[in-house]
Amino acid sequence: IFILLYHYRTSGFRRKYYQIITNKSLTKLSIMVKQLSKKILLLMAILIWCSSAVMAQSGQVSGTITDALDGATLPGATVLVKGTVQGTVTDLDGKYTISVEPNATLVFSYIGFETQEIGVQPGQTVNVIMQMSATGLSELVVIGYGIQKKEDATGSVAAIEAKEFNQGAIVSPANLITGKVAGVQVTTAGGAPGAGIQIRIRGGSSLSASNDPLFVIDGVPMDSEGISGSRNPLNNINPNDIESFSILKDASATAIYGSRASNGVVIITTKKGKEGAPLKLQYTGNFSFFTPTRKMDVLNADQFRTEITQRHPTHAEMMGDANTNWQEEIFTNAFGMDHNLSVTGAAKHMPYRVSIGFTDQDGILKTDNLKRTTLSFALNPKLLDNHLTLNINGQGAYVKNQFADWGAIGAATQFDPTQPVYDSEGKYGGYWAWLQANGDPVVQATSNPLARLELRDDNSNVYNLIGNIGVDYKIHGFEELKATLNLGYNYSKGEGTVFVPEYASWAYDPLTGGGTDNQYEQEKKNELLDFYLTYTKNVASIESDFEVMAGYSWQHFWRKNYSINSDIAHTASKTDTLDDPTESYLVSFFGRFNYMYKNRYLLTFTLREDGTSRFSPETRWGLFPSVALAWKIDEENFLKGADVLSQLKLRMGWGITGQQNIGQGDYPYLPIYTTSQVNAQYQMGGQYYYTLRAEGYDANIKWEETTTYNIGLDYGFAKDRYYGSLDFYYRQTKDLLNFIPVPAGSNLTNYL
Repeated sequence: IFILLYHYRTSGFRRKYYQIITNKSLTKLSIMVKQLSKKILLLMAILIWCSSAVMAQSGQVSGTITDALDGATLPGATVLVKGTVQGTVTDLDGKYTISVEPNATLVFSYIGFETQEIGVQPGQTVNVIMQMSATGLSELVVIGYGIQKKEDATGSVAAIEAKEFNQGAIVSPANLITGKVAGVQVTTAGGAPGAGIQIRIRGGSSLSASNDPLFVIDGVPMDSEGISGSRNPLNNINPNDIESFSILKDASATAIYGSRASNGVVIITTKKGKEGAPLKLQYTGNFSFFTPTRKMDVLNADQFRTEITQRHPTHAEMMGDANTNWQEEIFTNAFGMDHNLSVTGAAKHMPYRVSIGFTDQDGILKTDNLKRTTLSFALNPKLLDNHLTLNINGQGAYVKNQFADWGAIGAATQFDPTQPVYDSEGKYGGYWAWLQANGDPVVQATSNPLARLELRDDNSNVYNLIGNIGVDYKIHGFEELKATLNLGYNYSKGEGTVFVPEYASWAYDPLTGGGTDNQYEQEKKNELLDFYLTYTKNVASIESDFEVMAGYSWQHFWRKNYSINSDIAHTASKTDTLDDPTESYLVSFFGRFNYMYKNRYLLTFTLREDGTSRFSPETRWGLFPSVALAWKIDEENFLKGADVLSQLKLRMGWGITGQQNIGQGDYPYLPIYTTSQVNAQYQMGGQYYYTLRAEGYDANIKWEETTTYNIGLDYGFAKDRYYGSLDFYYRQTKDLLNFIPVPAGSNLTNYL
């Protein structure tokens, strides 16, 4: 409006216009201009008043956020208008600017610092000095069958929370803690999406049995063998649903899990709602791009021709005219995406969280893909004046895998670069192949790398459900005693097919047609019942704190394996069928005693007795004790005034743990007979009979046992801004199992 008025009065338009109109018209025009001017002025007044009103209602608040310890600015600190989703973060100089309404409240937060809430008005400059959080010293860590203050832990325990997780396009939960914990190595089996993960806590302890740690998800110990068709058993958990990891390293921390704890324990806790929390809808998503960064350095077609011509001139006629980069043919750029939507809140005394996630990730090797859909929920109400706490958790996943043939990678580095990718006149799927004089493929020759990928359909569907119902009840009138019941259930099913057509050159068989037509299916059930009592007591007269826990555990594992491996024609001599249901049980009694004197001297003793159906009655029970001592040196009077020292604790521990996952099936102590295959029947006259083959067994087989000695020092400075641990340990395993040659005929097998 200002621009139009200014232009009207200064452009000379009014003067020139008067020169060509009559007096009568001028009178009418003057009246119109006056009326229009009044309207414009009225409109301007309204706009100016509205602008003033808006200016009075909102404005900006700015300032700088610094560290109270040394005055350093804090880049990346979060500034949020309380009760809204409006917020910002500080820049590299710790400065922020945010729009607010009158009487607003700003919430300032930063990892490792105390959160502050400050009332503000528009136009203010608010500088914030943040204090280091002291909760790090007293934060709770999850241990076996309970929780404990971090400062009171006597064993070697590492806790990693969500704010400390690795960021990025992460499919497997194990990648969240890669490189985060000393003594824990996380190794990926390959670059495929969701590829298998190997976790080693302080190395391995066995020659032939499993060296994987025990995974416990929301109180349910898992079957570490995974499920058929799954790349990685942990892929069934959405990383976005995980709240924390607790890694138990030494025997004083792990012995409470007895016969499964020789390789350490990884306790995974999923996210839950919080009492009194407002409704919060959160979406996170990312799109990722993957590209091969390095390939094997091999001869190109021209270099290969030169080498063959000079070194093997008699074979030069076998070369072709193409210039094929086989690695370029099998590798490709890949895309991935990950979406997660969660709803958290509390309905009175009913905290809840529900989330759904979807992941779709391609591999850089063609035909490789993973799709995962997850659903999780958690209900955690407290009833009866907080005496009764329910923890109801569920995790469901559907994972669809398309597996690429990794053999194509080796083939691409070896295949002749002078040969073309395709052969339009060939009968082997249209792909070029080495042929004999009669037109059959050369079996010993390297297969066409791209054909190995595109003529093989290897896919699987995996379904997984993990759930538990936990009940904690503090006895009315005797609140020091708490009863805990945990009912857990894990169901997994994996099914898949592998199909290679008969015209694939590497699978061709001139007699039966060849090809591959495999099917497999596996079901697993894991049922759990834990019940234990926990008694805590503070005796002020002797400056002592006691905690006694004792309980019982029952776990049932059921598995069913079914598979048919055959060629396309299902030729009897090339068809193998497996139908093998099996089950095992684990029964345990366990207890723990914690004692603390003067808040500085600590003692922990644990004992567990396990019995497994995998071993004979004479060897199936094992006893696994541990003891640990700790001294909180920083609590001594001579260090009370050392403000710079936030923690200094000396730990010593000893314990015995076992290993029952020995890879020998569920009944290695029983003599078992195996029925012959259909093509191995014995003929008597005109009748064919199945035979029974006796298998090797060991009636005295038992657990491997590992004894660990540990001494550690935990230290922290400046309210744990700088912290760490030093651990020295010695571990010895006895009763190791191994496969060794035995005299023929001594035990129905060549190895025992």
